[in-house]
Amino acid sequence: MQSALQKFFKSWYFKVLCGLAIFAIAIMIRAAASGSSEVFLSQAISVISQPFLKVSTAVTTSVGNFLDRFANAEQNYLRVQELEEELRDANKKLIDYEQKKRENEQFREFLGLKETNPDYEFEPATVIGRDSTNRFYSFTIDKGSIHGVEPADPVITADGLVGIVWEVGLTYSHVRTILDISVEAGVYDISTRDSGIVTGDIALSSSKLCMLKYLPKESGISSGNLIVTSGIGGVFPKDLPVGKVQSIEVAPGGLSLTAIIEPSADIENVTDVLIIKYFNGQSTGYSDKTSSEGGENE
Repeated sequence: MQSALQKFFKSWYFKVLCGLAIFAIAIMIRAAASGSSEVFLSQAISVISQPFLKVSTAVTTSVGNFLDRFANAEQNYLRVQELEEELRDANKKLIDYEQKKRENEQFREFLGLKETNPDYEFEPATVIGRDSTNRFYSFTIDKGSIHGVEPADPVITADGLVGIVWEVGLTYSHVRTILDISVEAGVYDISTRDSGIVTGDIALSSSKLCMLKYLPKESGISSGNLIVTSGIGGVFPKDLPVGKVQSIEVAPGGLSLTAIIEPSADIENVTDVLIIKYFNGQSTGYSDKTSSEGGENE
């Protein structure tokens, strides 16, 4: 308190008040000498009150401005809340639109494949995770046993074969692709009718390629030929596009040919797939390799 008083006595406010007091006393002396006490009193009150009136006006203006700013801040806050809610609604509508768009695209693919293959029983699925450490681009989808998905179910897109369901959980499944060395598919060349086995290869996987093995040495297979599933073994239905021949070479030992295959499906970037839960002639040829939830990959 003492420090505050000391600051006040040293401030210019105190000096101004002292000046006003001296000025008022001078006016009083003059008025007393001239006998005009009423004029003196009026002048004294005017002189003394004027600074206080200015201060009062300034304080009133400041308080008014503060209250206005407070009221505007409240209005701005409410407006920001409204805009954020509108943005959330817009984002939700955008997400719903994208989902509907993707579902419609899947439905069109489904209809086309269903018309060609009426015996197929499909389950559309979306990729929800990828194993960044897996060199063969395996992934997880959002459908599992409660959707009727089982190990060894083929996984495709409208472009062709992607892979096979390997592990199944209640609401998800793990898929291994045709780039994986543990996945094999019986195939044939639609031009030459020569058959063989498509499987993954560690060296080729980095280039998103796989290989066709056990082709007859006298095969007339050539670059650009389309390779499709043969249906032998009942693991994959017949005539699913697998890929095109990129190059041919003599296998080690010289008894057969090996072809390098570029898959028809975009294995690395696939986002939506179709699971074939049933087709005529289906068997469980991979049942000894695949597993339900809790199993281990080879």
